[in-house]
Amino acid sequence: MLEVGCSAFDVFHFTMKVPFITFEGTEGCGKSTQIELLAGQIHGLGYRVRVFREPGGTPVGEEIRHTLKHSKNNAAMTPEAELLLMNASRAQLVREVIRPALATGEIVLGDRFYDSTTAYQGYGRGLDLALVKNVIDFAVGDTRPDLTLILHVPREVSAERLRSRQAILPFARDRLEEADRHFFDRVAKGYQAVAAAEPERVRVVDGTGHVEVVHSRIWELVQPILPRVGRW
Repeated sequence: MLEVGCSAFDVFHFTMKVPFITFEGTEGCGKSTQIELLAGQIHGLGYRVRVFREPGGTPVGEEIRHTLKHSKNNAAMTPEAELLLMNASRAQLVREVIRPALATGEIVLGDRFYDSTTAYQGYGRGLDLALVKNVIDFAVGDTRPDLTLILHVPREVSAERLRSRQAILPFARDRLEEADRHFFDRVAKGYQAVAAAEPERVRVVDGTGHVEVVHSRIWELVQPILPRVGRW
């Protein structure tokens, strides 16, 4: 979790609504890189920015993240347990980090949020979508993103980036990355369904090409929803 501070926001009481923006996509789509670039650009314009990742983002959530992804004892985890653990981490994150940050005028950027659960645990694991939605609703309440950006890359690109990452970090086992290609095909279809269901909130961004080109595509979508303060 990263907080970028700026004194321009500390000299007056911030009352304007700030956006909550989430990034989604399959493994290797480039989310983390693009979030870092966007946070830097927003901060450079005089905003305060809070960045989190899921699962995780709080001490409780990071413990759950380890259990979900890296623990040597998680091989037998059921889809139902995975769903509940993901949302336990999320419930803590919403109340400990996201709501307080938004209340004090910080723009919040999320590396995954509940759309990941729809795609991964709903479509990927095959859990009942109505049940998945009920669990999500209980975890997040009325805390919903203003804009969700799904970075789309072809399956071949995703697989190659994943192989490259695993080659660089061979000891960083991730249980979710161990799923077969059919699982990730279902996840990709899940994201397509998410985008189709909420076109006002969810925008699909072509994640192929140079990093700066992708960042420019993202900035075109983000800039209009930033609050106008100071020199803006």
